[in-house]
Amino acid sequence: MGLAKTEMFTDEQNQISLFAKVFGHPARVAILQHLFKIESCVCGDLVNEIGLAQPTISQHLKELKHLGLIKGNVEGTSVCYCVHAENWKAMKSVMNEFLNQDLEEKSNCC
Repeated sequence: MGLAKTEMFTDEQNQISLFAKVFGHPARVAILQHLFKIESCVCGDLVNEIGLAQPTISQHLKELKHLGLIKGNVEGTSVCYCVHAENWKAMKSVMNEFLNQDLEEKSNCC
């Protein structure tokens, strides 16, 4: 099986692909929705809220944090997570530019 060869693509194409991947799992979407709903940091009630095992939630949080869409702070023995507002806005800008592309009405395709 070959490599993804991401170096063949622009930084923007790779970034859009990573954003799409992070939204490709409903658990990550649910985590983000919950963080937006509570409008504050969450420190552990995601297991009850989302309904998945703690290791699974931790893996999804790791993916969201790796991409920079959430941030976490250590408070005592737990890590509290919230949406990283600046990175969220930057992601929206990149994705809006990509998703707002349209074809001309009189396209000569199919």
